[in-house]
Amino acid sequence: MSQASIPLWTILRSREQYGGPDLPLLTVKSESGVEVRDLSQGRQPSEDMSSYRVVQPGDLVVNRLWARFGAYGTSQHAGVISPAYWVLDVDNSKIDSRYLHHLLRSEPYRQEIGRRSKNMPPNGFDLPWDQFKKIELPVLPLEEQRRIAGFLDAETARIDRLVALQVTLRARIDERDKALRDNLVNELAETVGEVPLRRFTTRIEQGASPQCEAVPRQDDDEWGVLKLSAVKGGHFVPSENKRLPEDTEAISACQVRRGDLLVTRANTPSLVGDVAVVEGDHQKLLLPDLIYRVGLVSEIRADFVAQVALSGRVRTLIESVARGSSQSMVKLRGEDIKSWPMPMATQTQQATLVQEIQSGMQGAGRLRTAVALQLSLLAERRQALITAAVTGQFDVSTASGRNVTDGVTA
Repeated sequence: MSQASIPLWTILRSREQYGGPDLPLLTVKSESGVEVRDLSQGRQPSEDMSSYRVVQPGDLVVNRLWARFGAYGTSQHAGVISPAYWVLDVDNSKIDSRYLHHLLRSEPYRQEIGRRSKNMPPNGFDLPWDQFKKIELPVLPLEEQRRIAGFLDAETARIDRLVALQVTLRARIDERDKALRDNLVNELAETVGEVPLRRFTTRIEQGASPQCEAVPRQDDDEWGVLKLSAVKGGHFVPSENKRLPEDTEAISACQVRRGDLLVTRANTPSLVGDVAVVEGDHQKLLLPDLIYRVGLVSEIRADFVAQVALSGRVRTLIESVARGSSQSMVKLRGEDIKSWPMPMATQTQQATLVQEIQSGMQGAGRLRTAVALQLSLLAERRQALITAAVTGQFDVSTASGRNVTDGVTA
């Protein structure tokens, strides 16, 4: 006999309350669900928040454009969120909101929500309400729902503490790398003196950003336009691109080439002016309008400029001159980049600096890789635990989730 079920629309009701700046601003993350938004990072809220939707603890909040990737969950916080989100009051007489949170984030329901989401280029995926509301939920006694939710709350919190330790370790690795680079660049600059980068530039150009699809290109035979995230912490990430529609003509002059020095033109203050050198040959990848390509004379190495640009002496200058209407998105001009102080180093001194930085960071790189592996394992096991608990693969009243972190080190 199959288990009884009810559709979502029978236990959800849209919350039509609107608030202002007196309540904390919330966001929805694919990894964890609803969180209080850190206003020191990313885009700032609108000055007029009268249309922002009020969220009460226990409400289900859904980012319909990112639901396919897990951007939903029940909130533990009171606050407000962008009117673009669904805010849904949960009927707690029929379902425990904490249980609903874990149930919808289990693998079967993530897949079902992904299946019901529609591809809507260029904005990505959209989850229609008439599809979401029809999703069927199993009917379990409230006492059993609360038991499952309590178990998962405790076990996922323990996993989240391990994640926090790994994130802290990664931050310390980054600080160590920054100190190493800063010391070497400062020492060289004090020894040989500095001149503005304009002494070594031949041109600064930016690409174009035609309307692209919300997915990366599938292979090198397709054209792709780089995203801002293709330039990340001194590394070039060619997989961060958007596919150019077949009916849109590619501007071949914007194609990136081996050895190009790329600089982000616009981003948050902490990320604008990020740099990377294109390593290897990449066919049919195009420069967007938010990334500069800096041409250099033969006397200076692109990787040397990149390392100096990542140092504290240049980052401080970038953050002081970047300008914009708000702190969520600021921009750099070509003239700002030309003013970057560069040590007057010989080719040999440039190569030595780059080699010393890269050698000094090798050990940290291996540790960073290990941290990334641990975070991946924790995410996989968190998901596996949630799925096993809500699908009845074990009895939570007698089970322990401690084996979920086997092989994961703190």
